[in-house]
Amino acid sequence: MSGPTSSSIRRLAPDPDGATLDDADLISGYAVAPGPHLRANFVTSVDGAVSVAGRSEGLSSRADKRIFAILRMLCDALLVGAGTLRQEQYRALRLDERRRQWRQRQGRPAQPTLVVVSGSLDLDPSQSAFADAPVRPIVLTTADAPVQRRKRLAEVADIVVAGDRTVDLPHGLDQVRALGHQQVLCEGGPLLFGTLTAADAIDELCLTVSPLLAGAGAGRITAGPASAVRTMRLRQVLGDDDGMLMLRYTRDAQPR
Repeated sequence: MSGPTSSSIRRLAPDPDGATLDDADLISGYAVAPGPHLRANFVTSVDGAVSVAGRSEGLSSRADKRIFAILRMLCDALLVGAGTLRQEQYRALRLDERRRQWRQRQGRPAQPTLVVVSGSLDLDPSQSAFADAPVRPIVLTTADAPVQRRKRLAEVADIVVAGDRTVDLPHGLDQVRALGHQQVLCEGGPLLFGTLTAADAIDELCLTVSPLLAGAGAGRITAGPASAVRTMRLRQVLGDDDGMLMLRYTRDAQPR
């Protein structure tokens, strides 16, 4: 599945051998056991910035994008907040033919499903993420969401009510999983990640550390009220020739 512009990625821990990893190696390294699993994926600068000039694109690299694509291929549903969907200008969640074939060989739908969290439904139905989606997205919202916005979005997405005035994320995730989407990948934003952390819903964090000093101004990968500290276990460290580190942390005591 790797293209000609793919960056070389090597395993630094555990068991480093200096070999360049192909896609089969990466799939194996990020595989999880069947059942409910919520994985978050972020990129940050070495000084903790979540973005450069307002977007995460400035922190990314070819290697990071390669991991990004693998994680999307492995998920059943991609979870994202409405603000991130707008700010990062999400397009339709559409895998290429090779990745669709891989999923189908595993007995899975060809495409994962986009899930957007929005209490206010301040979303544009004509945005590519909705209008061009190969699979109808799901929008998690509230009972109090504006009726007209709900009607407009219902033309391009399935509306799922999870909470009265604010989105109850654990309840929303239960509903998403009841629809068959067990493996959920969260791509942010920071407030969504902070809320999921506070709800003790995060099973795994995949964090790419970019060798950049972004300076003051940008926020962290997490935001919101303070919550309990939770211990994570470092499972894997990958690196590329440009100094990017791709870290995998899990909550579980045993490797999957």
